[in-house]
Amino acid sequence: MPVLNKINYLDTGSGKALILIHGFLGSNTLWVHQIKELKKYFRVIAIDLPGYGKSNKAKSLNKIKQFSGMIERLLKKLKINNYYLIGHSMGGMIAQEIAAKNKNIKKVILHATGPIGEMPGRFETIQASRNKLKKNGVLKQASYISKTWFVKGDKNKNYNICKKAYKKVSYKTADLSMKAMQDWNGIKNLKKISIPTLITWGNQDKSYNRAQVEILRKNIKNSKLKVFNNCAHNVHLEKIRAFNKVVLEFLKK
Repeated sequence: MPVLNKINYLDTGSGKALILIHGFLGSNTLWVHQIKELKKYFRVIAIDLPGYGKSNKAKSLNKIKQFSGMIERLLKKLKINNYYLIGHSMGGMIAQEIAAKNKNIKKVILHATGPIGEMPGRFETIQASRNKLKKNGVLKQASYISKTWFVKGDKNKNYNICKKAYKKVSYKTADLSMKAMQDWNGIKNLKKISIPTLITWGNQDKSYNRAQVEILRKNIKNSKLKVFNNCAHNVHLEKIRAFNKVVLEFLKK
C-alpha cells in the first residue's frame, strides 16, 4: 500500500472537484492545457500516479486496482466525496475501476482507453513492449512508444511534454505498469457504470482501435462516444481547444 504523503498532486481552481488521471509514462503535466482552462470552472486535482512525475519516490504498483485504491484513499483523505473524473489511457482503466463502484462520481470521461489492458490492434503486444523495455531501457523504449501517441510523432509541438515526463520514469515503474495493464480486464465492470460517461477517441489511435472503444460505448448504458478525426492517442495535446470544448460541454451540461 503506497504511502499517501509521497503522492504528489496539483490542487487548483474552485468549485466541484474534477480529478485528472494521467496514463502510462506520463505525469500530471500532460494535462497542462486542460488545467489552464478547466480550473476556471472546477477545483482541479491532477494526480501524479505512484512512480511518476513528482510521485517518483512512491512505491511502484503492478495492478490497476492498486492504482484505483490509492486514488480513492487520497480523495478520502482530502474529504472529496462528490466529483467528476477524467482518465487517459491507463488512467482510463483506473477510472473505470473507480466508476464501477463509486456512486459519488457525477460524470466520468474515458479518454483514449479501452475495456482490457492487452489491447487487440495495439501497435505491438504489451509483452513485446516489456521485452524491448528490458533490452533497450526506459528512454529508448519510451521514445518509441510515445511517438505513436501523435499523428506527427515527435514533430508535434507538444511531444516534449511527454518526453519530460517519461524521463522521470524508472524501469521498475514502467515494467510494473505494463504488467498491471497486461493483467487487467475491465469488461465485467462496464455494466456497473451507471453515471453519465463520455468516451473520447482519436481515429488514428495506435493503442486502441475503434472496436475497443465501441465495447465501452455499447456496454456502458449511459454513455456516448466522441471521435476526433486526424488525431492519435493524445487528442488532448493535438487538438487542445476542440478537446477542452467537448469536455466542458459534457461536464457543465
